[in-house]
Amino acid sequence: MPRDEGQESLLADHDGLDRPDGSPPFPGTPDEELELVARPDPVNATPVSPSALPNAVPQQSSISQPTPDGQRRPPRTTNRVRFDLDDEPEDDQQPAAYTRNSEDSSWLEEEDYARDGGNRSGRNNRGQMVPLLTDIEAPSVTLATSEDFFPEQYLEDARPRSGMRMAFMNMANSIIGAGIIGQPYALKQAGLMTGLALLIALTIVVDWTIRLIVVNSKLSGADSFQATMQHCFGKSGLIAISIAQWAFAFGGMIAFCIIVGDTIPHVFSALFPSLRDMSFLWLLTDRRAIIVLFVLGVSYPLSLYRDIAKLAKASTLALLSMVVILVAVLTQGFRVTSESRGEVKSLLLINSGFFQAVGVISFAFVCHHNSLLIYGSLKKPTMDRFAMVTHYSTGVSLLMCLTMGISGFLFFGSKTQGNVLNNFPSDNIMVNIARFCFGLNMLTTLPLEAFVCRSVMTTYYFPDEPFNMNRHLIFTTALVLTSMGMALVTCDLGAVFELIGATSASALAYIFPPLCYIKLSNSSRKAKIPAYLCIAFGITVMGVSLLQAIAKMIRNDGGASTCSA
Repeated sequence: MPRDEGQESLLADHDGLDRPDGSPPFPGTPDEELELVARPDPVNATPVSPSALPNAVPQQSSISQPTPDGQRRPPRTTNRVRFDLDDEPEDDQQPAAYTRNSEDSSWLEEEDYARDGGNRSGRNNRGQMVPLLTDIEAPSVTLATSEDFFPEQYLEDARPRSGMRMAFMNMANSIIGAGIIGQPYALKQAGLMTGLALLIALTIVVDWTIRLIVVNSKLSGADSFQATMQHCFGKSGLIAISIAQWAFAFGGMIAFCIIVGDTIPHVFSALFPSLRDMSFLWLLTDRRAIIVLFVLGVSYPLSLYRDIAKLAKASTLALLSMVVILVAVLTQGFRVTSESRGEVKSLLLINSGFFQAVGVISFAFVCHHNSLLIYGSLKKPTMDRFAMVTHYSTGVSLLMCLTMGISGFLFFGSKTQGNVLNNFPSDNIMVNIARFCFGLNMLTTLPLEAFVCRSVMTTYYFPDEPFNMNRHLIFTTALVLTSMGMALVTCDLGAVFELIGATSASALAYIFPPLCYIKLSNSSRKAKIPAYLCIAFGITVMGVSLLQAIAKMIRNDGGASTCSA
């Protein structure tokens, strides 16, 4: 059949392969591949069907042919990677009649070799002649080896961490703080029995809402109280929480500065009575000079820290000073003259200042603005560990506040001042030691509130920007100087407690956390009843106590202020 012979010759001559007659159309082993190719002549392009070639021998791929001596053929991948790059010198120049054979795969590599002005048609095994990026350094290596690199600015794991004990110290110090000396005043405002019940109930509520903030943060995927509120209520929620957090923390800074001026000058006057007559040292007995000197000399440098975990040791000293204050009030209250004591019997059950008492107690126990900072400072931040820290902190704070409140109220009754230490005479040595310890406590607690104010401002105005040292210094300096300046023109600590506690403290403790929980949780409406009750209580306290505090300041009654010394 001439046609069959012509087609068979065409297939055989195309690749220059001589195939034995009678070879089987399929290989005998399953590991070999077959490639049936029909390639027409480019000039006389006539489509040829494989079915029309009864005696045609199918073309076999080179990779399916057996290797010499039974050796394993080096694998080839789609990325043209060779695994047998042996240095075999070969001539770069090939004969003019050179034809690429399927066994010679040098043409696969020639694009991966850089040669200047050479002929690339042949195989070259002398290796790559141009180095790959030898003078380029990874950005992470450049950053890590620079002199200005601070790991804690970029790596969260490099930030200082605290254990549960140190976290407890920070939270307990934040809770007790200035509020402990206002507890006798709160019992006077609400009445002894009503005030005690209120103190215990609010401690339980605060413990729950502190943990609720972390739960809300996990449900929303946010890393701050502000971000949680923004996730739930958009821009309006961010504005509301920012104002409440900033106002509470800034009010705390003002109160702490006032306490420094109310305590430390008494100590110096008692220890060195002749200081008032000295030309320059009389400043140590002046209230305003002491506030400026100690706040700028102690609190301001501590406020410049970036991480709250670094204040744990200072918080430990602050808690120890609280023990000294409690001992002083308990032991020296019996020595107070009858002229300094007030009426107690009429205030045993209830009094008209119930809502002001809620504000004072809330100011003492609210540390919600610090809760996520303390949670993030744990080495192993888990809900169980944070709950344990919260329970211990609120429990110890409750015991100390009960001790201070009951003893102070029973000693001074209706004459109890916003700062119970001001009820004692200036020449009492033990009380002066307590004043000095309490003043130092405020100096180390003020930076905790500065942390919160600065964090709120940074999150609101610069949410997506990295840490900036200049901005850090500007914010810290402005906060400390402004709070110190306001403390220089006022000395009514009770009014500060009431006003800040009635507004921002109520919002932070009783309104915002359960409000976010209702928005985020998938629980049933029945399970959310405590959250609804907490919100209603917070709104009522905020409205009524705010009106009463403003009316009291307008009438200028209460006598809770002192600017002596």
